[in-house]
Amino acid sequence: MKSFEIDELYEVDKLKQRIEEILRMVEEKGESIDVTRGGKVIAHLIPASEPEKPVKRDSQDFLERLDRLAAEIGAAWKGNMDAVEAVRDVRRDL
Repeated sequence: MKSFEIDELYEVDKLKQRIEEILRMVEEKGESIDVTRGGKVIAHLIPASEPEKPVKRDSQDFLERLDRLAAEIGAAWKGNMDAVEAVRDVRRDL
């Protein structure tokens, strides 16, 4: 689990009363909140990280890598075996 520092601690009743304000603190200020019930922590509210941007790749590079992979698989392919037989060939019963 990712470690994080707790900025605030709220009992469930207090959380219910101030949910909008607390969520705004998490979102805008990046604060982490522990939610407790009877003094026991039952939840952690932590800021969600920004989603990673997809890596833009050159399509030509991708096609070249795909061709190399196809050649590597083709070199190891056994005779007239179809894909189902190839999977069965490498599978083990666990």
